[in-house]
Amino acid sequence: MAHNHHQFHQQQPASYQVAKATTALTLGVSLTLLSGLTMSATVIGLVLLTPLLLIFSPVLVPAVITSFLIIAGVMTSGLLGMSAVFVFFWTYNYASGKHPIGADRLDRARERIAGAAMKMKGQFGHHNEREVGHSTR
Repeated sequence: MAHNHHQFHQQQPASYQVAKATTALTLGVSLTLLSGLTMSATVIGLVLLTPLLLIFSPVLVPAVITSFLIIAGVMTSGLLGMSAVFVFFWTYNYASGKHPIGADRLDRARERIAGAAMKMKGQFGHHNEREVGHSTR
């Protein structure tokens, strides 16, 4: 396979190889220049804006914190509202006899709790009757 790959490169005309190299060099130099210009613009922007940021930081920092808290509160409120609506509709579907997702788990849990309550009632119910019988004698 390496032999076929080597033969393919040898069969290409020299003008094609020169065009590939020229294209790669042009793209490399262009991207490097754009990268340098972007870095220079960033440094110049920071140099010019740093004094303004220092002067206005007593106002900007609390404003950013307040904005973050307002946005977080609105998003939390919205998500909690959506959750409440979902729970309401789930409960409505469950109560109306439809079987929403997770209803089988709720039914199993209810049966286990009812079984445990009956077992506890059986244990403590007999115990209380014995105590009542002893106290009347």
